[in-house]
Amino acid sequence: MSESEPILFSPSRTGGYRGHPAAGGHSPDPLRCITFTRHELMAILAVYGRKVAAGEWRDYAIDLGRDKAVFSVFRRASEVPLFRIEKSPKLARKQGAYSVLAPAGLILKRGPDLARVLSVLESRPRLVTA
Repeated sequence: MSESEPILFSPSRTGGYRGHPAAGGHSPDPLRCITFTRHELMAILAVYGRKVAAGEWRDYAIDLGRDKAVFSVFRRASEVPLFRIEKSPKLARKQGAYSVLAPAGLILKRGPDLARVLSVLESRPRLVTA
């Protein structure tokens, strides 16, 4: 298993880790879900770690589906997500695979580069007047 290869999990009814697809055929697996790679998770968790250290965020959730993978950020676990970071490979050639969404569903930023899309979550310096 290489660093850029995601860990694939199947639904609980089929029993855990599936490993590599069969080498002979290239047929799509109907149970295969979209995942974040290690590098994508490292970029997302770097932003998440800075926000947790600043006391702005406290919890997260990862949802893996057939169409998209979602990293949701919470202020408290019992609330709706503050932001959702989505990876939708179907949109990669159109608007870009990555997007950051606000709680109401408004797309804050979308594009093909995850680091650039995550820049919308970084706090901007403010002008201080005395």
